[in-house]
Amino acid sequence: MRILRAILRGIDSINNRVGLWVAWLVLALVLVEVFEVISRFGFNAPTTWAYETSCMLGGTIYLIGWAYCYLHDIHVRVDIIYTHLSPRGKAIMDVVCALIFLFPLAILLLTTSIPWTVKAWEIGEVMAKSHWYPPAAPYRTVFSIGIFLLTLQCLARFIRDLHFAIRSKPLD
Repeated sequence: MRILRAILRGIDSINNRVGLWVAWLVLALVLVEVFEVISRFGFNAPTTWAYETSCMLGGTIYLIGWAYCYLHDIHVRVDIIYTHLSPRGKAIMDVVCALIFLFPLAILLLTTSIPWTVKAWEIGEVMAKSHWYPPAAPYRTVFSIGIFLLTLQCLARFIRDLHFAIRSKPLD
């Protein structure tokens, strides 16, 4: 049981640190957009790279942020029934919903994103929404890493919820 607790805390720690680090990308995103606005409207010289860069930064913030949000329970949920449940009832609902919805979605996302990432590296895929054509593989890798981190966090939460649902006391 001690090893399981250490693994769960390790997953939490990784996702917390990565989430806090990725939050700094919001500043980079703002700077890219400010630069583009000044270039476009101040100097009538729009960039070719700002659109793709802002899409990749924004996507990275969302993708890596999923696990952080799930760790800190700041994701969106339907509260009509959930808020009226006891802590054990919430844990049971979380376990059932994870089995029915969350894990199938996570498996689908993982089994789709990993081959997509590998193929991007193999063929040297580029992003083609602008004339800049940056390589797509690094962003595809971030996509897969974000889904993997979310899946790990879901497993950690599931184990804790299952333990609480069965024993009515927290695992750690």
